[in-house]
Amino acid sequence: MSFSGRRVSVLSPTTTIRRFSTSKDLSENEKSSATHRQFRDAHEGHKPHAGLDASRASTGVVWTTERASEKGFLEDPASWANLGQGAPEADDDIEGSFPRPTSIPITSAAREYGPTAGIKPLREAVAHLYNEHYRQGKQGYTWENVCIVPGGRAGLIRIAAILGNSYLSFPIPDYSAYSEMLSLFRNFAAVPMPLSEADGYHIHPDKVAEEIARGTSVLLTSNPRNPTGHLINNPELAKIQDICRGRATLILDEFYAGYNYANGCDGLTSSGAENVVDVNTDDVLIIDGLTKRFRLPGWRIAWILGPKEFVDALGSAGSYLDGGANVPFQEAAISMLEPSLVHTEMKALQLHFREKRNYVIDRLTQIGFKIKDIPDATFYIWLDLTALDPPLPPSANISDGLNFFNALLSEKVIVVPGIFFDLNPAKRRDLFDSPCHHFVRLSYGPKMDVLKKGLDGIERVIRRARGDEVLEDEVAVQD
Repeated sequence: MSFSGRRVSVLSPTTTIRRFSTSKDLSENEKSSATHRQFRDAHEGHKPHAGLDASRASTGVVWTTERASEKGFLEDPASWANLGQGAPEADDDIEGSFPRPTSIPITSAAREYGPTAGIKPLREAVAHLYNEHYRQGKQGYTWENVCIVPGGRAGLIRIAAILGNSYLSFPIPDYSAYSEMLSLFRNFAAVPMPLSEADGYHIHPDKVAEEIARGTSVLLTSNPRNPTGHLINNPELAKIQDICRGRATLILDEFYAGYNYANGCDGLTSSGAENVVDVNTDDVLIIDGLTKRFRLPGWRIAWILGPKEFVDALGSAGSYLDGGANVPFQEAAISMLEPSLVHTEMKALQLHFREKRNYVIDRLTQIGFKIKDIPDATFYIWLDLTALDPPLPPSANISDGLNFFNALLSEKVIVVPGIFFDLNPAKRRDLFDSPCHHFVRLSYGPKMDVLKKGLDGIERVIRRARGDEVLEDEVAVQD
């Protein structure tokens, strides 16, 4: 058999491929906004290449970093205040915190391929930590209930890969990377569960029961919640787990569990592990790691805790998805997970980050923002740009997340527009009708000097929008 010529051709589209289901014309605000046009251009279509999806997905952090890089961020990041990156400060100068390793020995075994579910000593250490902190007097987890993964997103991808045909519900707003992850797989249908701004985006147990009653068999949420900074705590979390038991798999992203300010910063943390009845029959998957709690995002060491059958499947998925976590860093992590050491570390973490949270809230209040509720967890502020006193004049045109973000670039300040947290798998909805459009997520993860620099820039943008005089030497970037 012979073939003459190419049997597959890639045709150049005559119009931009739209990734949003937009049947109506753009609003005048969007038409006149370079930022809105740039956002659409970056997400709606690109030049075709054989075998390449013409649409480019990116998380909010990636998109904002790309825009900041166009203004010089990559050339001189130290001169910027990056309040967009979801990372904690990583230096060893937090009072009461243990020093992180500056060098790691590499054993002969660490030079070899490691098990895709992680090395047994680290899996045992994770199980022991959870048993000591959350399972006293209850059935304990074993190493077979733990899967080590190369970072949280890799863990979520593994979970998504092993799910059966199902409806998966997720709250809005939530962690922006979920959106693209939920678009990749066809073994489940992603169903949004919008939460109400009026009651602080609270996940009510009754709402979970409604989702399950209409067919949901998997529920995914961050807890503590990114980006709102709220925590679902007991007894409400226990009630949600009771509702899910035997009816739905509950996936709890607990990466911010250490950043808990609700208990007086006593070092205690909250986890769904406390409410599990049977570690091998309760379909609860808990994902956490060194990234946030231990301020080691570069290590890419995380874990998934759950029933043994799930863990076996997750280990198998690692063999074709990512190959497993770095073995030398797994070995180095074992000693960090001693339960009393972790408790001391969490207390130091909570005291330090609560101080930063209070500083940011105070500064925003002085600028004129009305903070409706103080976050009791994470290191994020979900900032309502319309909640200013006095209100900005309409001509200011910075009361939506995209334009506010763009205005801050001239001050070398980065935040993440709220629309990235209005999760939109497969881009079925028009995000410019989003209830998150007038929000930004502001991180107080960086060190205090960076926070001060960033808030100074925010204050200048607001002053300029109100018509106040801002001296030229106060502006960080000249157009």
